[in-house]
Amino acid sequence: MKVFSLYLYILILSNFFEITFQKLESSDVNNKEQKHYNYFSNIWILLSLLIFSSFYFIYKRKLNNKNFQKYIEQENSKPIIYVNNNDEIRGEYSKYISQKRRKQKTPKKLVDERGIIIFGTFEKEFEEMDLLRANGPTRLPNFFNKYKLTLWEVGEVNLKDGVLLGALCDMGFSGFHFNMFYDKRTKSTYCWETKVLNNNVKISKNLINGNIAELKTKNSYIKFINNFEKGECLMYGKHIGKCLLSPYDDTIKVDNINNNYKQCSIEYEFKMERLSKPSVVSLPFPYSNNRALYSQKDFFKITGKLKINGEEMLTDENTTALIDDHRGYYPRKAHYDWLTTMGKFNINNKKQYFAFNLTHNQSTDEESYNENIIWLEKKTSLLPPVKFNRSVPCNKFSNYSEWTVKDKYDMVNVKFKVYGIIPIVFDYCLFKLDYYITFGVLEGYLRDEEGKKYNLDGMMGLGEDKTLLI
Repeated sequence: MKVFSLYLYILILSNFFEITFQKLESSDVNNKEQKHYNYFSNIWILLSLLIFSSFYFIYKRKLNNKNFQKYIEQENSKPIIYVNNNDEIRGEYSKYISQKRRKQKTPKKLVDERGIIIFGTFEKEFEEMDLLRANGPTRLPNFFNKYKLTLWEVGEVNLKDGVLLGALCDMGFSGFHFNMFYDKRTKSTYCWETKVLNNNVKISKNLINGNIAELKTKNSYIKFINNFEKGECLMYGKHIGKCLLSPYDDTIKVDNINNNYKQCSIEYEFKMERLSKPSVVSLPFPYSNNRALYSQKDFFKITGKLKINGEEMLTDENTTALIDDHRGYYPRKAHYDWLTTMGKFNINNKKQYFAFNLTHNQSTDEESYNENIIWLEKKTSLLPPVKFNRSVPCNKFSNYSEWTVKDKYDMVNVKFKVYGIIPIVFDYCLFKLDYYITFGVLEGYLRDEEGKKYNLDGMMGLGEDKTLLI
């Protein structure tokens, strides 16, 4: 049917052009008025054909989408096979965690042969994560997938005297990478940022077998060598030159930070070893039944060193890191809130590895699909959906603010005291970004699924408030 329709369309157009040229060359058409009449009538016929064909192809696409959505519903209705996980803490608070949050066996492909993205929580990494193959993840034809897909890999490192955030990103039309550092001793923040064309960004096709994510420029580079099937990752980075510097004082404001550039340098290399099972999720996002955000977060102990402006900082037994790999199709208007910590802390009179992730994003069903979790050494415990509130909007920040993060079941009750902030804000008319990375200290507690409380008072906090129009 499709071949016949295309053949008919080409036949009509070819006959139209043949008739048009015959008329224009005809000796009967001798006056200008008749030529103009023939010219405009032919243009009108051509436009009518184009409009007709456009409506026809739109109708066919909607019909195909309707059939495809039925197929997606059938696939999603199939029973899920969950895996037994001895690493998951279970108890009286498990009743607040949806069964869909439990880990299922990881298929080989994140996107199947029909272009359907698989949703859920998974036990390990995917071998194939080619989201460009997704069918209809946005309102645009699939040709535009490569311009709508966003790909990130980020490393967050908690050292004795500072916190590092290093990332690279492919945002379809462009790419960038940054290195950020928060000095715990002075509460000063440093930010190096480099924007590039997206073809200069290399995102790893998966997180196993030594696949590399990398970006290099004249004055900077960042590189991840991913061997997550072995529980290992190598992270390297460097930035020299223009740096957005924010010394801490009582008059600090976001508007002042944007104008405070200095010449600074940072360089680091770290080897990471996994401490606990990863958080691997594929979250359904709005405006399409086949739009997803894939996210994998891992908790590591690390060895290595960092040098900032000539000062060397070495890792110790308490130094830890999180690696965050996420890729997906954000809505045109997107927003998320995020808060984390990681380290080896004295919790309930016991020194132990501990980390958590709290995110509120645009998942269409946060009870069943979110990435909130506690990591302990070789143990994990899931957390329910949360909401963020701020005493001061990030774009009005002035030397101090407080975030509160809570759930409905008293498993999450956290206050985040923000002392440092890095704004990445730009407006390119059709593309806007309001991205605030914040640093500070935590108070409050989390409960695991057994109901056990973890006191967070005094722990380092790292958060983000991100809004974008893409």
